[in-house]
Amino acid sequence: MDQLHLQAYFLSMVRVGAWLAILSVIFVPLEWLFPVRPQPIFRKSLPADLAFFCLNNFIPPLLLAIPLSIAAYAAFHLVPGRLHATVAAWPLWVRGLAGFVVADLGFYWGHRWAHQIPFLWRFHSVHHNPEQIYFLISARAHPVDNAFIRLCGLVLIYVTGLGAPQSVQGTMLATLLMLATTIWGFFIHANVRWRLGPFEWLLATPAFHHWHHTLSDHRDHNFASMLPCWDWLFGTSYLPRHWPAAYGNEEKLADSVVEQLAYPFLPPSRRPPSPQPAAMEPR
Repeated sequence: MDQLHLQAYFLSMVRVGAWLAILSVIFVPLEWLFPVRPQPIFRKSLPADLAFFCLNNFIPPLLLAIPLSIAAYAAFHLVPGRLHATVAAWPLWVRGLAGFVVADLGFYWGHRWAHQIPFLWRFHSVHHNPEQIYFLISARAHPVDNAFIRLCGLVLIYVTGLGAPQSVQGTMLATLLMLATTIWGFFIHANVRWRLGPFEWLLATPAFHHWHHTLSDHRDHNFASMLPCWDWLFGTSYLPRHWPAAYGNEEKLADSVVEQLAYPFLPPSRRPPSPQPAAMEPR
């Protein structure tokens, strides 16, 4: 049994290493050729960024196991069977498109709540702490925050029957959705000055998401992970032609990975005061 566990752990590490290598091969050259601001490849924060990358490949799936099992049970027993039957009859590509839209709506609200609810902001502030934005910042998040936002999207596709985990197709759909969202997450955090012109209303871009990380100007905007239409619809969109002047939090967290992981659990007397969520500005 010990040997099986060791083999599984080794294969997981190989998978994470391969995933990091693929992302690096894609984004390191792009950030070198088309930077918003020139940045060194081997930066001071790189060890911590890599640590968060590894942690968020292992911990969130463990944290999600019980909540998603409960959501799957509730969806199977409480949602009318005719809804599941109707959705199951749709072509796979229709279910995939609908699941993508529904899940992205869930991610939008989970992300927005992480800014508006002080308890959730304790965890999400870890993601906003970096003062330089590049592709690995996508994974620089507290695992609890990472799991919560994923949960908000996955629960919706379970409840609607679009990703029913009791079927092979449903499991595959949920997996593909998370893969697509994860890859796009690295892209929108990348230090790449690409813009999509008139298509920026259709898909989130680095410019769109960099404004979400702004330090002071127009904070608490652009919550969507892939579909900016949610921000347009709910009045939280902001996308000028220029880029933010600075990134980060008003309260600076410790540089240590361990201290940042512990930060949300500290008593108020040992935490810097969290800023009040900014009022949403009209479009």
